[in-house]
Amino acid sequence: MITKEKIDNYIEKIPPSPKALKETLTLLNNGELVKAAKVAQTDLALSAYLKSIVNRPIYGFKNSVSDISQIFGILGVTGSQQAVYNYMMSLLSPNQWKLFGLNKSSFHTLQDALVIKWQMILNHLKIESKDLQNAITLLPASIIVSEALFCEHIKDVNLLRSAKALDYNTILMRLCKVDLFDICEQISLKWEMPNEVAKVVQAASGVKPSEDAQMNTLGKWMHLLLFYELSQPMFIEAGLNDFIDFQIDYIEDIYEEFSTLMEVA
Repeated sequence: MITKEKIDNYIEKIPPSPKALKETLTLLNNGELVKAAKVAQTDLALSAYLKSIVNRPIYGFKNSVSDISQIFGILGVTGSQQAVYNYMMSLLSPNQWKLFGLNKSSFHTLQDALVIKWQMILNHLKIESKDLQNAITLLPASIIVSEALFCEHIKDVNLLRSAKALDYNTILMRLCKVDLFDICEQISLKWEMPNEVAKVVQAASGVKPSEDAQMNTLGKWMHLLLFYELSQPMFIEAGLNDFIDFQIDYIEDIYEEFSTLMEVA
């Protein structure tokens, strides 16, 4: 059994810790893009990460962008916050994945795809909230934490997988008494995100609906988005498609609408 104390200790290691990261997030939260860019560029590793993500093909920019102020201007406040959160998770990401067949490149691809499509969903639903937009960064974070926890009990995980064909979320619950979405909530508290973020990610489990109608609707869309992305060939090969049990009854009322939206993604 993986104890709650061990999980808490691991999550406690999650950034932010460097001063520049904390200050950058504080300034972005206050909408001060120019000041945030000046602080961000003092952290060479963060600057390099920001330059790398904005110049990835998925963002669709024709010309290379290297100035941090320009990058923050392109991404806007929320996009810049998401980029910094994703960078913080990259600090915790393992150099070598042992259970899931991922590497830095494929993990970044997952982060980018989730962020961009989640923004599409919120635009489609006409929801403007930087806190709810940032909620999507928690899903890749939970994958990193799960990898670390599973790696300490790989034999038990593989035994459960082979004997009962359980999804990883169920195995995590059996070994740790928490699931992926509980971990998301713990990380949201660590990052001092509003309570509505925790409501959405818990609803996204598909088995813990929120009493708040809007949070529950967003949970349905997030559940579908996570399943959709983890069912892409790259992530099927990495073993991530068995991460959660797809709750078709939970999302049945929005499935066609979601499918139509993804066709133009």
